[in-house]
Amino acid sequence: MSRAIKNIFTQGAISPLFISESIAKHATKKDIGAHSIFLGQIREDVVDGKTVAAIEYTAYEEMVLEKMHEIREDIFLKYDLTCMHVHHSLGTVSAGEICLFVFTSSKHRIAAMEACNELVERIKSELQIWGREIFNDESHQWKVNK
Repeated sequence: MSRAIKNIFTQGAISPLFISESIAKHATKKDIGAHSIFLGQIREDVVDGKTVAAIEYTAYEEMVLEKMHEIREDIFLKYDLTCMHVHHSLGTVSAGEICLFVFTSSKHRIAAMEACNELVERIKSELQIWGREIFNDESHQWKVNK
């Protein structure tokens, strides 16, 4: 079953309220036995003596959405999932705020956990999303994914 291409982008930080409401919506789905959730948060790193205040995310949106669709289809084929949700920030996200929300659901925990982990790794390595670290002194540099 081929699924429609979904927009994964959110302008700015992903709010805790949005995350909790997303989780709460699954209470009516009685065939789910496990959820796995990953939240990526902006760290207030110190780089060369300067403190990261925020990260500004940019992307080739159309290309990213097509690639994310391929990844999504691969993950659904590989794991017995009930649901999969991915949300990634664009624009500026301040230190302490959430920039990535990945949520997988399945009948059993192993599928949910392994799918969530693989999704996060593939998002970080395969999607053309760039982050520019903005420091407290307003200087900036391009972030390297780790």
